[in-house]
Parts: sequence; structure tokens; C-alpha cells
Amino acid sequence: MEDKKRKGPGIYEAEQIQVLEDLEAVRRRPGMYIGSTGPRGLHHLVYEVVDNSIDEALAGYCDQIEITIHADNSVTVTDNGRGIPVSAHPKVNKPALEVVMTMLHAGGKFGGEGYKVSGGLHGVGLSVVNALSAWLEVEVSRNNKIYFQRYERGVPVTELKEIGETTLTGTRTVFYPDPDIFEELDFKIKTLSQRLRELAYLNAGVTILLSDERGEEPHSETYRYDGGIVSFVEELNKNKDPLHEVLFMQQKKENCEVDIALQYNSSYVETIFSYANNINTEEGGSHLSGFKSGLTRTLNDYARRFNFLKEGEDNFSGDDVREGLTSIISVKLTEPQFEGQTKTKLGNPEMRGIVDTILSEELISFLEENPPVAKKIMEKCINAAQARQAAKKAREITRRKNALVHTSLPGKLADCTSREVDEAEIYIVEGDSAGGSAKQGRDRHFQAILPLRGKILNVEKARLHKILNNEEIRALITALGTGVGDDFKIEKARYGRVIIMTDADVDGAHIRTLLLTFFYRYMSPLIKQGMVYIALPPLFKVSKGRKEHYFYDERELEKGLEEIGRKGISLQRYKGLGEMDPHQLWETTMNPETRNIKQLNIEDAMEADRIFNTLMGDKVAPRREFIENNAHQVANLDV
Repeated sequence: MEDKKRKGPGIYEAEQIQVLEDLEAVRRRPGMYIGSTGPRGLHHLVYEVVDNSIDEALAGYCDQIEITIHADNSVTVTDNGRGIPVSAHPKVNKPALEVVMTMLHAGGKFGGEGYKVSGGLHGVGLSVVNALSAWLEVEVSRNNKIYFQRYERGVPVTELKEIGETTLTGTRTVFYPDPDIFEELDFKIKTLSQRLRELAYLNAGVTILLSDERGEEPHSETYRYDGGIVSFVEELNKNKDPLHEVLFMQQKKENCEVDIALQYNSSYVETIFSYANNINTEEGGSHLSGFKSGLTRTLNDYARRFNFLKEGEDNFSGDDVREGLTSIISVKLTEPQFEGQTKTKLGNPEMRGIVDTILSEELISFLEENPPVAKKIMEKCINAAQARQAAKKAREITRRKNALVHTSLPGKLADCTSREVDEAEIYIVEGDSAGGSAKQGRDRHFQAILPLRGKILNVEKARLHKILNNEEIRALITALGTGVGDDFKIEKARYGRVIIMTDADVDGAHIRTLLLTFFYRYMSPLIKQGMVYIALPPLFKVSKGRKEHYFYDERELEKGLEEIGRKGISLQRYKGLGEMDPHQLWETTMNPETRNIKQLNIEDAMEADRIFNTLMGDKVAPRREFIENNAHQVANLDV
């Protein structure tokens, strides 16, 4: 906490805390408020308390937030804001702090005077954290005094009391998640750091300190970005070749503030993230629609005016103008309307026009003042449009070829007999040898096998028309049935599970990464819906007498050898799937009762984008740095 002059408008006293309803049923149905009782919900507790501190920063009263994970997995969040009001609330005759901590939809966010702009779960944040904690203690520094209150499972167990004097202001919240509610109490520092770093980018000048007291050596990280979302875009484009400096625009209109940063690069990948009141609107919404429509119209208008598009030529499409674009759109508004409790889509209709207008005005000025940059962007759009037309022709050729044969499925596919999507699964197998064993060992009723020959194209370095001309990728697209890119329709998927099965060597890992890059860039809903899996074949087979034992890594092998003994054993290390006979492949990697497969999901879209670009992009130096920094995590490596 810090003793410093506060700035910004707004009254923040007990009268500004508006009570809408009480806490009932949060503990009975926690998933309604935090999404789940798994890791995602657990981390959400921290975000909700931090969001309260960020609201103080948005109001101009806080510039430092500290988060500490203690050895017992309790969490402390401290800020140097104004401190939650402690005087008696006029309506319920309780301290305002107790009202905020124990009543749902009670906070300074609803009257418009306490906070002009706020994030958090519609004001349920602190009360829900309190309800879902075994205990929570809050300490408020305000009015030159320090106040304290303790709660257990949402119920106050002490009165609000003064415990000291201070010249500082701020709030310190310590909570321990309830083990009766959550499946496990294990905060992942990487998960927390990604969100906190994001908040630091979105709130320029705010310092966020994350400390972890668990483990042998305490660990801490500090995030502060005075460049705000300009620094954010620069970080996202760090491993790419930018075509110009970051264009930043900021305007206040009609009770809202719009910040946009954008920069084109030489890649073919669109990277756009949108936020509303610091909430990552993963499903987009009106602000993102306004950005896209304004961008497309402005670049087409410029192309017509300066003869980059000739008379009779088609306009650029939205995909054409967004190829190689990295952008952050951050809007802050007083009355956000989010579709759904999880706040992943902004619903305010007026934001479409506001963002569209701001982007159009600023972008056209930028293009007119920077003709060389404008020419580079125009050339990129023209090349993207030509590639789109080529991809369209490639699709049509593929469809015509399919229409001429009796079946549209690739000849190498050994399909399953089941037509129930939820039951059916397809194994994408490295090489014809392993493919042959998999075809013999599978359960033909629900398991399909598609062998791939060699390494597929690296889609990170190619446009769609070139990708569609690759025979292996075309076979994959046809087998899955979903289409690709703009034509992708998840409801047309022929299989409920897509399982990648490659050798446990460097080539196998490379093929797996190439496939994952393709799925992430062109069939990402498959990953988001949890339909993509990695098969983990065993590395070792130990035979002793007539019994065979399989182990998946060296640690498991050592533990197994201690149990079965080392005398009279035969040890085999598998270098490839082709070394297994059909029965062994079924038992170890394909039998749902005994196999070991990992489901893929995207916890952080920005981190996923960064890693794919680092590993599969053009620049060698970032890839070398990534390998050097992560080499110690590799347990088994065949070269």
C-alpha cells in the first residue's frame, strides 16, 4: 500500500454500495458463478479479487497490485487503492465491507458513482470468492485506520474491528479455497502469470507483482508495461517481421473509451484479440464486428481511390485485409452487456458503430500520411486476394475429383462401420507400416485408420491454396469431413475423436507438431471442442516368463522393475510404432480400456499462438532460444 495523492473523479462511500440480492445458493451451485470447480474455477477466484483492484486502477486510484501464493495454497491480494468502504450501509445497517463480502450483486459498480468502468462477474466477484473459501480475511486501510474482518465459508465470524492506524490506503484480501468445493487446490503459476501479464498490458502504468512461496525457492515476477497495448502488439509480433510501426488509436465517445493497436507483419496468420473492461471477449461481439467492418471498408476505399483495385476487380474480402494483421481492441464502457455469465461476447450494439468510425477515421489518416506503408499493406491484401482465388479453385478441383469417383473418401483410409459421430474415432498414424498394424489391430466397428506418408506441409509458412494442393492434407480434410478454414463446419465431422499417433522419436514429434499446427490454424474448433487427442504409445516392454509389462517413460520403468525384479527379464525399447504387432498396438495404444491418450485444449490462445509461431515460423533465433530454455523438460529423446 502506498501513501500518495489520489486522482480521478467519483465518490466511493457506503452510500455508493448498491444491494441487489443476497448470497444464497453460491455454494450449492458454484459452477454457475465461476464456470467449474476444477482448475479453471480455482484460478478464477484469484482473477475476481484482482479484478476488484484493477477497477480501482481504472478509476485512477491504484497503481500497484501484489498477489502471493502461500505454501498452503492460500492467496493474498493487496492493492494501494482507496480501500473498500467500512461505514454502515444505509439500507441494511451493516458495514459496507460486510455487504460487499456477503451479498451477491452488491458493490460500487451498480450506481455509476463508485466506478465508471469495471470488470468482474457483474459485481458477484468478492462475495463469490468469500462463499467458496474455507476462510477469508480482509484488511482495509482507510480513513487513517486499519480495519479487519474474518469470514468462514461466506459467514462473518468476527465483527469489523479497528486493529491499527496508518497513513496508507488500500485493501488486503487473504483467502483459502474450500477443499469441500474444489477438486484440487493447486494454483498453476503459469496460468496466473498469463492473465496477470495480460492485465498489465491492458492497464498501462499499473505494476502487478506475482509471488509464489511454494517449493524450495520462492519465485516472483513483476509486470508493468507503460506502452500498454502497443507493447502488447509488439510482444505478439516479436518473432515475426513487421511491415511498419504499431499504429495506436485512442478515443473517448459516449461513456466509453476505445483503444486499438494494430500492426501488419509478413506472415499469413491473423492474430486479433478483443477485450471489454479487461475481459477477454473470446467470442468477439459488437466491438470486434465494428473493427472488422471498418477495416475492410477503409482498405477497399483506399485501394479504389489510389488505383490498387482496378475497375471491374472484386473488393478485398475481410480475410484478405486481415492476413498478417496483429491487433488488440480494448474497449471500456460504463454499462457493458455481456452475453452469458462467462462474459465471452460483448452485446452492446452501439459499440459496433463507435469502433467502426474511430478505426476508419484514424486508419485512413495513417494511410494517407504514410504512402510507403500503405503500399506494403495494399500489396499484402492483393497477394492475399490472389491466394484466396487460387484456394477457391483448388477446392473446386478437389470437389470435382471427388464427384468423379464412387466414394469421396481417400483410398488409404480404413473407415469404421459406425456412423455415430460420438462413438467413432479416427487414428492419424505415422507411416504405412504402423498404419498396417493399426488397421489389423483396431476395432473396426468404431475405429478408423488414416496412415500419412512422410511429413505434411508446414502450414505456418504457406497460404491456403498451397496447403490444399498437398496430397496428405487433402486426404486428411476429406476423411474428417468438416471442410477447412472458412468452409469449416464442425457439425459435419465424421468422428468424435481425432487421435494423432506417431513414433516417440524426433521425427514423430515433428510430424505431431505439423499436424497440431494445421489443426490449430485451420480447424481450431476441433481443439476447442476437445475432439483432438495425442496417443501415447509405451516406450518399453519388459518380458518376464510369459508376462509382458509396458511402461511409458523411464521413471515408470524404474518403478516397475523394482516391483517385478530385474532378474530373468527381457527389456525392449520401442523406437517406432511399426515394431509392435497388431495385438500389442491394440493393447497399449488403441484399446479404450487400457490405452493412454491425452486430450488437447487451449487454455490461453495468445500463448498457443506464440508457441506455434516460435516453433513453426521463419525465424530461427526464437526457436533456438525456446529449445534451450525448455530442453531440461524433455524426459525421453530418440535422435
